[in-house]
Amino acid sequence: MSPGSASPAAIPGGGVACVRHVAIIMDGNGRWAKRRHLPRVAGHRQGMEAVRRTIRAAGEIGLEALTLYAFSSENWRRPVDEINDLMGLLRLYLKREIDELDRNGVRLRLIGDYHKFAPDLVEQLEAAVARTANNQGLTAVLALNYGGQDEIVRVARRMAEAAKAGTLDPAAIDIDLIDDHLDTAGLPPLDLMIRTSGEVRLSNFLLWQAAYAELLFTDTLWPDFDRAALEDALAAFGARERRFGGR
Repeated sequence: MSPGSASPAAIPGGGVACVRHVAIIMDGNGRWAKRRHLPRVAGHRQGMEAVRRTIRAAGEIGLEALTLYAFSSENWRRPVDEINDLMGLLRLYLKREIDELDRNGVRLRLIGDYHKFAPDLVEQLEAAVARTANNQGLTAVLALNYGGQDEIVRVARRMAEAAKAGTLDPAAIDIDLIDDHLDTAGLPPLDLMIRTSGEVRLSNFLLWQAAYAELLFTDTLWPDFDRAALEDALAAFGARERRFGGR
């Protein structure tokens, strides 16, 4: 279940929105590079800088959690060279940014089946999580080898095994119990999902968690995303009326 309530994030212009958890589908690295006649890896490098900017901005604004779709379970279909570039950039990000993340009180968390990555990268990821585990600021969640359908399947399989073993009464399964078994257990409910680059789909990201999240699609390519873009998204969120199916 989600932790206790936190101060709502401030909205540009002096308003306030009750937003605690934002997720971003970081899309558009390849198109950013193509428009500049650069290799795709150049777009991914600039995308890494956007991650750095956005995590810093989210912490300063006062968000409680920021979840970034860093590598999907479908990304394995990309060319091997591109996958290797992405893994190399992830290693570089952890090496370069862990000191700043720790200094700024950011707590790093992972979701998805990241154990499929190379052993040295798994070790580096888990070391970063352990180092920041006691920080009290923003929780920055990296979704790595993550797919929303796969997450739900994994939860269903664990519950089926528990029911078969007699340790779970199927009648006890409800929304809260499923929430507690998701990769995101313990995080605040998802308030806002942003997708960059103009694409208008969820791409298998946080399917359960997004049930009542507000969705925002922007034409901004991920490498160009910055604090101003995040503030614009939060301002748009603050102008919406959330009904949760009540009327």
